[in-house]
Amino acid sequence: MASLALTKLALSHFRSHKAARLEVDARPLAIFGSNGAGKTNILEAVSLFSPGRGMRRAAAKDMAKRPEDLGWKLSGLVESDGRRYEVETSSIDGGSRAVRIDGKPAAQTSLGRVARMVWLIPSMDRLWIEGADGRRRFLDRMSMSFFPDHSDVSLEYEKAMRERNRLLKAEVRDTHWYAALEGQMARSGAAIHNNRVAALARLKAAQDGAETAFPSAELELVQSEGGMPETEADLAEALAESRFRDMAAGRALVGPHRSDLYGVFAAKGVPAKDCSTGEQKALLISLILANARGLKAELGVSPIVLLDEVAAHLDADRRAALYDEICALGAQAWMTGTGPELFAELGDRAQHIEVREEGGASEVVLL
Repeated sequence: MASLALTKLALSHFRSHKAARLEVDARPLAIFGSNGAGKTNILEAVSLFSPGRGMRRAAAKDMAKRPEDLGWKLSGLVESDGRRYEVETSSIDGGSRAVRIDGKPAAQTSLGRVARMVWLIPSMDRLWIEGADGRRRFLDRMSMSFFPDHSDVSLEYEKAMRERNRLLKAEVRDTHWYAALEGQMARSGAAIHNNRVAALARLKAAQDGAETAFPSAELELVQSEGGMPETEADLAEALAESRFRDMAAGRALVGPHRSDLYGVFAAKGVPAKDCSTGEQKALLISLILANARGLKAELGVSPIVLLDEVAAHLDADRRAALYDEICALGAQAWMTGTGPELFAELGDRAQHIEVREEGGASEVVLL
């Protein structure tokens, strides 16, 4: 069976880990230990084998072990469908993180072509009741899992929009300068929108065809006032027409950065924001599993799945159902919990790792 897995991981001066090494196989990993021992730090390290700022969205300088603050380094072996990639990422003296793949310098976005990854962390529990920014990030992570170039077009769009906003705030009126930036925003903005729509279609198909213990969510991409034009040409025209209104606001009021993700608990017809805390969590788990199923259907391999403290919020039956679905997917899932009892339903289908705090540093033990 084809698989995707991080089979070797080494951490140096990363968060609470002065030095740690793991050699594992493609089975799920049950990582347990007391609060503050450094479990989540391992998952964050794994998340940095994908593009972006990792699952905590932290600045590189904030990931260095304190008080030494020497910078940090992560290295690992990614095995994907018979191919092996040696991946290294690091930050020195608080600088932006560097990436090397098979010994050669690489752009962060190249990581998306080496390993696909999805995750669920406790801070996402408030996804449906907080601001649209978090929901856009959630959707963009899923979009990037299907379309690795999504990170490139997102960076291009943000860069052009920041420059256009600078012109707006300075009340610059040079139409040629605006037209050039709006052309960039239109190209990348249309690609962002199309990727999001396509990702939602894949999620819907993955949910519709699944036998799962978790509830399905109906998802819709909605727009704020000003909307999101359907084509590149329409977006360029809308940006041009909105210049004076945008100048008054000091920012762009039309484009994919104004979109939002609306979710409904399908079986009940209740908006996700009005569901109970437990129902909202179950919907999030369902979407992460659907994302993984959609990727497996498209690529033939499941992504690496990161689940931080997810088991603590599930009863024994739901935990067993979650573990059964992960094992059925054939996914290497890195999961954390405070005690081994939270992973009892996995048995020998998983590898078990204990994280301890010793002398102010974390110690990792593969059992």
